[in-house]
Amino acid sequence: MMKTTFFVLTLSTLTVCALAQTTPVPSADVQIRTAVLAAPADKQAGAMVYGYSEKNDFVVLRKGTNELVCLADDPAQKGLSVSCYHRDLEPFMKRGRELKQQGKTTKEISDMREQEVKSKKLVMPVHPSSLFSYSAKDENYTAATGEVKDGYLRYVVYIPYATAESTGLPLKPEAPGMPWIMDPGTHRAHIMINPPVSTTTAK
Repeated sequence: MMKTTFFVLTLSTLTVCALAQTTPVPSADVQIRTAVLAAPADKQAGAMVYGYSEKNDFVVLRKGTNELVCLADDPAQKGLSVSCYHRDLEPFMKRGRELKQQGKTTKEISDMREQEVKSKKLVMPVHPSSLFSYSAKDENYTAATGEVKDGYLRYVVYIPYATAESTGLPLKPEAPGMPWIMDPGTHRAHIMINPPVSTTTAK
């Protein structure tokens, strides 16, 4: 079973957490190579990458030259879970990390960000913004070397406050790989695209 569903996956990936002292942190090179697996091939070399230092601090591992920000895998969690998103989503993602670090629940984080977006304290992009998520089962990922087999890539396009009516999309997928809209009418409304697992190959 994959590590989590997308949103739990996204929140856990974006969490700045205290890792157990016994958990080895992969080298910066391995973290960068696996983090950018979530990005389109032509965006990987220039993406900014966040990851973990040898002291388990959440840090910038590489400055970027394009519009993507990538998050390395959390060494404290089993399997591989990395993501990349458009830089205009960074305020939204950063706020989620801050609130998670403060011990807020998933619902509290969602409610607080909703309020902050409505009050203009937190700015969401006015244009559609993409997020890519790449994951693999624990038995298919070797953290020490960054070797990955049978990874799964899914896609998200954030469109704040979009609805089924404004996009023409259904509220759930009615066929394998069919796009659908999740959290419609909220600040985190987004189009979900989950390719059929049977046709997914490792990157």
